[in-house]
Amino acid sequence: MGMPMPALACRVDSAVPPPGYSAFIAGENSLATAVPFSSSTTTGAAAVDSTNSNSTHWSPAHSSTLYRIDSWGAPYFAVNDSGNITVRPHGSSTLSHQEIDLLKVVKKVSDPKSVGGLGLQMPLIVRFPDVLKNRLESLQSAFVSAIQTQGYESRYQGVYPVKCNQDRFVVEDIVKFGTPFRFGLEAGSKPELLLAMSCLCKGNPEALLICNGFKDAEYISLALLARKFQFNTAIVLEQEEEVKLVIDISKKLSVRPVIGLRAKLRTKHSGHFGSTSGEKGKFGLTTNHILRVVKDLLDSDMLDCLQLLHFHIGSQIPSTALLQDGVSEAAQIYSELTRLGADMKVIDIGGGLGIDYDGSKSGNSDLSVSYGLEEYASTVVNAIRVVCDRKSVKHPIICSESGRAIVSHHSVLIFEAMSTTDTAPSMNQINLPFIELSEDARSDYWNMSDAVMRHDNETCLFYADQLKQRCVEQFKEGSLGIEQLAAVDGLFDLVTKIIVGTEPVRTYLVNLSIFTSIPDFWSIDQIFPIVPIHRLDQKPEVKAILSDLTCDSDGKIDKFIGGEANLPLHKPGNGQYYLGMFLGGAYQEALGGVHNLFGSPSVVTVLQSDGPHSFAITHVMPGPSCADVLRVMQHEPKLMFENIKHRAEEFCGIDAGSCLASAVARSFHNMPYLEPGSSCSLTAMNNGGFYYCNEEDYYAGSETGANEDEHWSYCFA
Repeated sequence: MGMPMPALACRVDSAVPPPGYSAFIAGENSLATAVPFSSSTTTGAAAVDSTNSNSTHWSPAHSSTLYRIDSWGAPYFAVNDSGNITVRPHGSSTLSHQEIDLLKVVKKVSDPKSVGGLGLQMPLIVRFPDVLKNRLESLQSAFVSAIQTQGYESRYQGVYPVKCNQDRFVVEDIVKFGTPFRFGLEAGSKPELLLAMSCLCKGNPEALLICNGFKDAEYISLALLARKFQFNTAIVLEQEEEVKLVIDISKKLSVRPVIGLRAKLRTKHSGHFGSTSGEKGKFGLTTNHILRVVKDLLDSDMLDCLQLLHFHIGSQIPSTALLQDGVSEAAQIYSELTRLGADMKVIDIGGGLGIDYDGSKSGNSDLSVSYGLEEYASTVVNAIRVVCDRKSVKHPIICSESGRAIVSHHSVLIFEAMSTTDTAPSMNQINLPFIELSEDARSDYWNMSDAVMRHDNETCLFYADQLKQRCVEQFKEGSLGIEQLAAVDGLFDLVTKIIVGTEPVRTYLVNLSIFTSIPDFWSIDQIFPIVPIHRLDQKPEVKAILSDLTCDSDGKIDKFIGGEANLPLHKPGNGQYYLGMFLGGAYQEALGGVHNLFGSPSVVTVLQSDGPHSFAITHVMPGPSCADVLRVMQHEPKLMFENIKHRAEEFCGIDAGSCLASAVARSFHNMPYLEPGSSCSLTAMNNGGFYYCNEEDYYAGSETGANEDEHWSYCFA
């Protein structure tokens, strides 16, 4: 085995490049046509590029196809002629003059108060109660139509599971919109039960109040008191031992309860959301448990109180075939309970009505479903009717707990793209004459150049990568400087760009915490549609992934609908670049945390109106300030400020320290997120090192986050 060749330092003289090198760098025809080095399928962006390769004009329709907006967004979201996302608040019944331009909403919300805006800081959740109302009415209409068509001899009476989004205004709106058809609420904990009782005070007296979840004596007492207060309350037993508590406490309170059972079905949902279904599921009673509960109620002369059967196949039921199996099995149990003497009246089919996150209409994905509202309702009604008719059982009231399907569409999360990584440099930015290479690296360089001359793209890429790796090793050994390594990195990126024919995937920094606002993405890989809300009349030229503000490697979005690993975006311009996450109205707000102490977004409520912009902002809630999120973790901002102020005065003097501390106070009152284009509230003056506070900047910032009840002392010189 021969001795290794000694490292030979050399300089590559760009004045004498290898044959064909200049043409290679210029991207001239001496290079072969770009060839794919992956067997992966064509991406959505590439597909659009190929279908429009002869087009000289990019239209909003092209963007709608690229981002699948018509597939996942219909009938609530579209793209207008200006290239902006519009909201169609009344679904398919929305008239053209009623469409709401989302960019105009964002401008109104984020513009400073001095120019007529609201001065709110991003990120932002925009709620559309009109969409919520339309979803509720559409669900009701689907069941009414199925009941009438099939001659079903009872009614549909749904409830909203408040766990999906417990926001006060969301729940109150659902109760208000659902009053005409007895729409109720479902609670799964004591605070949710208190919430539901309060909201249903203004609801339909016949609206159901379903009490699910594990229960102790206090929970059961609350539910029984709700019954005493004339709420249409049903206590659903999740565990066998709960029946004894219900029997004992109801006798003490002299309340005749309405009792339900949660059955543990054999029918199992095989997707991610199916862990709560099947015989090994987390919730519910087996057939043996059910029979023992029936006996306990019979022995206590309370079997007539058993009136409801509940089950839950799992969220995002992918197909009506699975739905029919589960509902049919539950209808059999319902019929058997009737035979055993229970005064059965209601069958609660639980949740599971899915939505199409990616627009694929697929029954083989957790991101999609293969049916619509009408088909879902028809399947449920038919399955129950067939079983009950066969058993000569009176048709029960049908209840569902369709939270995701009701609230997902009604809110949009808006956030800014703040900056992006650089693209590959041009040749004149690469200082090749100053790169000192080892002999092996020099050999890779010349082999790469030779491959260019032979139009051998694959070999060229091989030697470019090998050259880069050798230089990385040199850098680690200390024989190559950082400037030289950067030049090699730039050369590799340039070679890759020219041969593969595409820009490298860039990372866009977004003004957002994924852990706070999109927690399901990092926790269960739930993918939501993400789309620019404007510039959709322009062709996106960048493939990107998104990186949030947190100091966490999981704080990125690198999976998108359609199985894509990147998102087509536009190159940064002079103004703000806004992205929207859609279909996230369920669970995200409730599940979000305060990782890195980033709080929840600002929230506005927008109604369709007949005004000049087709909308009116009816409610505004600024996002939590730094002080607010610090309080969540048991810190006291006023005490913190005093500590910092004393420190500033100790080391900078009383006058200067007080002024500097006032800038710190401003930060306490602002949101934790970045402020694009914001200026420093301090101006350094050459007069003994004093700093002066910019009073105008302070008040402009404090308007967005400060609590009006808080008055701290500030210094303005």
